[in-house]
Amino acid sequence: MQDFQLYQQILGLGEPWRVKQVTLDRKTGEIRVEVECTEHLWGCPHPDCAQRMHVHEWQRRSWRHLDSCQYKTIIQADVPQLLCPEHGAVTVAVPWAERLSRFSRLFERLAIDLMLECSVAGACQILRISWDQADGIKQRAVKRGLERKAPGVPAQLCVDEKSAARGHDYLTVVASVDGERTTVEYVGEGRDQGSLDAYWQKFTPEELTPVQAVGMDMWDPYINSTVAHVPGAEEKIVHDPFHIIQHANKAVNDVRKQEQAQLAQAQDDTLKGTRNLWLYGMENIPPSQAARFDEIKFLNLRTARARGLKEVLRSLWCCPSLEDGRAYFQRWYSWSIRSRLEPVKKVARMCRARVENILTYFEHRLTNGPIEGLNNKIQGLIKKAYGYRNKQRFITDIFFHLGGLDLYPRQ
Repeated sequence: MQDFQLYQQILGLGEPWRVKQVTLDRKTGEIRVEVECTEHLWGCPHPDCAQRMHVHEWQRRSWRHLDSCQYKTIIQADVPQLLCPEHGAVTVAVPWAERLSRFSRLFERLAIDLMLECSVAGACQILRISWDQADGIKQRAVKRGLERKAPGVPAQLCVDEKSAARGHDYLTVVASVDGERTTVEYVGEGRDQGSLDAYWQKFTPEELTPVQAVGMDMWDPYINSTVAHVPGAEEKIVHDPFHIIQHANKAVNDVRKQEQAQLAQAQDDTLKGTRNLWLYGMENIPPSQAARFDEIKFLNLRTARARGLKEVLRSLWCCPSLEDGRAYFQRWYSWSIRSRLEPVKKVARMCRARVENILTYFEHRLTNGPIEGLNNKIQGLIKKAYGYRNKQRFITDIFFHLGGLDLYPRQ
């Protein structure tokens, strides 16, 4: 088999395309594969136009293909350009590459696989391409993936914020939860109501009706946006247990700081160095600190009472049913309000005001755990990239790695 016949088979070419010549240039480390087109009569590439016409002119173009051994492989061809009366000058699509790309489909698949596994800089070094070229492949991959995404809204969604940079610079992230699979559905700039409105407004009320549950924290802009757009949202919003316990932990710490200040005046250092001990869940106390905690947890301390109420609240989500959960919450609320611990009472009143959307957990069994896992992965992207100066590229990276998209060019 001659070399041009070999590359004919490698590229999977058929009429009217054929390999005309293969040239090895050791000096530049390249193999150039010359492809020619034998057809002079083409139909307009636009799907709604069937007009056939002769080639108006030929445009010289080249594409990077998968390496042949240690040599870069470059495909070169004169591509037909047509002059359509309706659509103007249009270029015929070649079978080995997508329109406007200067890389073959197989090369782009390899580049996508590498960028999914390592940094863009690492992929560039392996592939011997520039950072801009790699970024172009990534952006085209995300664009085609979003275009192929199935229409409609997932039944279960989670909404959360993610810090995009230092200071008050946030992104709003919406993720779909389908069993054990969690993927990013939407990323918007900011964390105000408009940031989430932009996602809901992409759909009609009829399209949003099948939404069953939306997990989120108690951030009012997200709540207001969801209520304004999702039919029946009042019964579909589920406040995340993790964020509620965060508020309870803050209350415990506030009680500890107040009590520690009072004890310090009496030269009592009982609470000194115990901050983290009160914030651990009862099952998460480090073995190295268990003995120390055993010494203080049963002392007559306001901090111990606050921590006890926090642990009681954590068990709310273990109730077997909505009725049991409602009765359990009512008992906890009563204990908290009578505790004479103002930070704890503040959290109890906040939870009381949102109790219906706390108890929706027992109907939907949805938490923000999946999106918190995504946020950890997003933080990993930031570390791998050593930060992002361009927010839009940050959003592109989130979809590229975590969007569950079909990124690859089709053969």
